[in-house]
Amino acid sequence: MKYVDEFRQPRLIQALSSKLQKITTRPWTIMEVCGGQTHSIVKFGLHQLLPDQIRLVHGPGCPVCVTPIELIDHAIEIAELPDAILCSFGDMLRVPGSGTDLLTQKARGADVRIVHSPLQAVQVAREHPHSQVVLFAVGFETTAPANAMAVFQAKKLGLKNFSLLSSHVLVPPALRFLMQAPGTEVQGFLAAGHVCTVTGYEEYHALAARYRVPIVVTGFEPFDILQGLALAVEQLERGEAAVQNQYQRSVREEGNHFARELLQTVFQIVDREWRGIGKIEGSGFGLKDAYADYDAALRFPMKNPQLYKDNGCISGLVLQGKKKPCQCPLFGKECTPESPLGAPMVSTEGACSAYFQYARSV
Repeated sequence: MKYVDEFRQPRLIQALSSKLQKITTRPWTIMEVCGGQTHSIVKFGLHQLLPDQIRLVHGPGCPVCVTPIELIDHAIEIAELPDAILCSFGDMLRVPGSGTDLLTQKARGADVRIVHSPLQAVQVAREHPHSQVVLFAVGFETTAPANAMAVFQAKKLGLKNFSLLSSHVLVPPALRFLMQAPGTEVQGFLAAGHVCTVTGYEEYHALAARYRVPIVVTGFEPFDILQGLALAVEQLERGEAAVQNQYQRSVREEGNHFARELLQTVFQIVDREWRGIGKIEGSGFGLKDAYADYDAALRFPMKNPQLYKDNGCISGLVLQGKKKPCQCPLFGKECTPESPLGAPMVSTEGACSAYFQYARSV
């Protein structure tokens, strides 16, 4: 397939692998931020093509994985309300909350609907004027513009029965948190290309300079990832720390002007809880005061907070690159895609899901 196969050519992959072998003289630890990159690395066996000195660790760039348990519980509570319709992308339905998940509640009769676009939820609200339609909006900066457009359109249409339960999180504050964590071993980052397609990478320059880490904006195909690693290693070997854009076919430094403008219109920066990690200041999007009427957390405040019991899941350590999925004693045993104990085993961007599918013994 054009625009895919050309980035998977064995000749190019082997050339980049050979280059990495030649230029790597010291041990380096590099984090791929996005779960989509993790899946490509494990699926295509890219870790097997790297010199022994390069250690890849997985980052927190899986939005489903970092959505806090409390918010899953809140979504479930809303779904159980009379005349409520909860709309969500499909990968959120099986993410475990404190005691159950949205898919189980759907099976029990809750009106939980899978949508493929946030604007579908707006249409559901128009078609069901006597129901309260709530869109469970999860994601990084990549999906935020579409969710912002849903709220923007709902207000423009004057809909009173549409609201947003937001769990949007932001990449740069997460990188800052990781670099400030005691004992961090990360020396460079492969930044998520789709996020930077929206936001650009102007904000990353200050991070690279402050923490002396190279940040390479990278795509998701084998060629992208190996070339991104080569760029990062070249910087590390020279003692440099700058931002580079490997994903030039999609990313501009300033990002997408129209998407950024929409985000600034609808959202404001807020503190956000990250599942398995905790609160990171200024790491999320919340609705601005002008759109507060569409905030489901305000319209339907949580009444029955659930007490979470530790089930042994180490997803927080996996999301911070401190452990690999196969180092969890529950991995592939008590915790599988059919009966997940943690979100990284559910999501299509989860590291545990990637390892379960492609490399259980790595």
